[in-house]
Amino acid sequence: MPYGGDVQRRGIYVEIQIRADLTAVWDATQQPDQHPRWDVRFSRITPSGATGSGASAFTYERRVPFHTVHGTGVSLGEKDRPDGTCTSALRFQTDDRLSPITQGRGYWRYVPVDAQTTTFITGYDYTPGWGALDVIVRPLLGWATAWSFDRLRIWLETGTEPERWPLWSTLWWWRGDRPRAARCLRAPRRSTA
Repeated sequence: MPYGGDVQRRGIYVEIQIRADLTAVWDATQQPDQHPRWDVRFSRITPSGATGSGASAFTYERRVPFHTVHGTGVSLGEKDRPDGTCTSALRFQTDDRLSPITQGRGYWRYVPVDAQTTTFITGYDYTPGWGALDVIVRPLLGWATAWSFDRLRIWLETGTEPERWPLWSTLWWWRGDRPRAARCLRAPRRSTA
């Protein structure tokens, strides 16, 4: 069956518990200069103003050998919710024909477990840029998201700079302290009600 919009696909979901307070997790993930340090999916994020609705606009880059993907996006965060959680929603897009993603949307959710622990969650979906190759791209993006979340966890829990763990450090299989995607929950928890 040819790839098309009617093909059922699963959005990407990643969840990790970080021994850091909510403010520390929020700051490391919401500040454009900090985000690319731990998130392998981005090389640079640059604020570009605000929209009429109050959302923050940004441009992003992902450098790969011989090419840099450029895109734009908007995000809107709500930090002071009555239940103590925080949420940030975003939309992003690119016209770059070499990008595996043309447009997408998602959220980050921050749930305090206690004063020193935060559950950090993302869910996102996108329109594939490479058609049928998305059956390979989607699992890789899910893995990259989870690996990045564990890289963030290590940074906030131990102070080890994220740059200490470049993507190729995944080859250091003998290092127990390296980031691992397997430390993340990759599907929403099922309700027991």
